[in-house]
Amino acid sequence: MHVERLWPDTRLRNYHYLVVCRETGDALAVDPWDANLVLATARRHGWTIRQILNTHHHHDHVDGNEAVRAATGARVLAHAGAAALIGGVDQGLADGDVIRVGRSVELECLDTPGHTMSHVCLLAHGDRPALFSGDTLFNAGAGNCHNGGDPVALYETFAARLAKLPDHTEVHAGHDYMVNNLGFTLDREPHNLAAKDLRAALANRLAADMPVTTLAEEKRFNAFFRLQNPEIIAGLREKFPELPENPTPREVFVHLRLLRNKW
Repeated sequence: MHVERLWPDTRLRNYHYLVVCRETGDALAVDPWDANLVLATARRHGWTIRQILNTHHHHDHVDGNEAVRAATGARVLAHAGAAALIGGVDQGLADGDVIRVGRSVELECLDTPGHTMSHVCLLAHGDRPALFSGDTLFNAGAGNCHNGGDPVALYETFAARLAKLPDHTEVHAGHDYMVNNLGFTLDREPHNLAAKDLRAALANRLAADMPVTTLAEEKRFNAFFRLQNPEIIAGLREKFPELPENPTPREVFVHLRLLRNKW
């Protein structure tokens, strides 16, 4: 499997992806807002886009569908619950469905509500597992729940699904907010040396060149995985005095998300 990350330099700092079978050159386009960039990249490498995958229905993840389909004849795949909102979906997906790309690539669909209630992530198994996380998990952060989402559902997705994936799983997120997200972690956990060192190292790096993190790294510097950290809990109780002395991980997550909304 080859993963091509595309940086269209949009105001919303989107990433798009082409997931390619090395044997056949068949490709899956993930969240292709900038259709011209996606098509030009596939053309330059000699890849054939046969499928389009939308992680969820928001316009910056679906607006390139029709142009890519018109140019390639690709089929559109999305969460079954989002199909009507997206329109033109050829296959509605459910948890556990498998998407095959060419002869050698298989991607498992994970039902991951929270950012929206009909959101799907893709997991490639193997020696180097890879997660295409859309707007559920960002590098060093978590998706918002402003437009049809729910923070409790997002917590359950983090706790029950994402945290249990192999630690060496690579995280391919739908946007680049990494430096800002690390800043939020440091605002909540000032003594997090992993976040401090990485933020300093990335301060002048372009978004197109940001590193791909692993889940093991996320658990070191992503506040939304560090729900039992005493420094985070103490800081939250200063902001929210109604929190008990030993809040549950869900309470910590939801209050972190609330703070992040205005940070």
